[in-house]
Amino acid sequence: MRVLILGGTTLTGPYAVRRLQSLGHEVTVFHRGEHEAELPAGIRHVHGDFADPPGEVFHPPPDVVVHMWAMTEMDAESFVNTFRGVARRAVVISSGDVYCAYGRLIGLESGAPDLVPLTEDAPLRKSRYPYRKSSPGPDHWMTHYDKVLVEQVVRHQSDLPTCVLRFPAVVGPNEYRRFHRWLQPMLRGDMELRIQDEWARWRWTHGFAEDVAEAVVLAATNSRSAGRVYNVGESYTPTMTERLTEFARVAGWRGHIVEVPASELAENDRMHHNFAHHIVYDTTRSRTELDYKEVVPPEVALARTLEYERPG
Repeated sequence: MRVLILGGTTLTGPYAVRRLQSLGHEVTVFHRGEHEAELPAGIRHVHGDFADPPGEVFHPPPDVVVHMWAMTEMDAESFVNTFRGVARRAVVISSGDVYCAYGRLIGLESGAPDLVPLTEDAPLRKSRYPYRKSSPGPDHWMTHYDKVLVEQVVRHQSDLPTCVLRFPAVVGPNEYRRFHRWLQPMLRGDMELRIQDEWARWRWTHGFAEDVAEAVVLAATNSRSAGRVYNVGESYTPTMTERLTEFARVAGWRGHIVEVPASELAENDRMHHNFAHHIVYDTTRSRTELDYKEVVPPEVALARTLEYERPG
């Protein structure tokens, strides 16, 4: 099978590319050239603009096209218009920030917490552009980012049958160090780690990069995934204290985690989200329909994430 991956050179993509090739598929990676990943020989690289792909992207035509970087409604519309009638089907990466619970978490919406775990049919955000206030400028992708709109575009058409994968919070080498502020004290050997009490009890589904990439591979190689939406991530979502405790155990850290009110932390360490709203996925559908399961032992995933955090 010929698989074309748009993006795929940073966090989860390289794992998916390697795995697809190892299964005997012909893989082409089409990206902007801003990042280069170490990939096996035989992987075809094409550089260019997603909005105006060069002709070599279409020759030979892909059977499946995977979009790792569809961030805006315009991205999704361009993608569908470009590959309808070219590829047989597609896989598009989405996020748990589509859920209403996320809008309530960050204060864009109000309401009582939704029941967790969140299935793929849980209510979606009615608010739009969740990161616009954090965007560095009007032309930055964050200004127009909205995975709800991406999903609407790809799901409300039939010319390019599309599977949507809702990724969890992804950890592992090359991610943006989402646990940096808490892991660094452990790695320095500090004996006390103070964390915000509300955040300490919060739950958010995570996934190790190589594990999450396996879901991409399974969706790309299973034609029955077309038209389906899947939550991807760990089967059990711990609290943040439980998650940090596991990191501490693997790191061999002997200090203590202390939960304190936000008022006892420095201003830049306080988080102002409403942590009554948990982002916990129900991953039953991906595990039953795609036969998804983790490919990296938990201990190894934690150790590799910690190694990435260690000072060079």
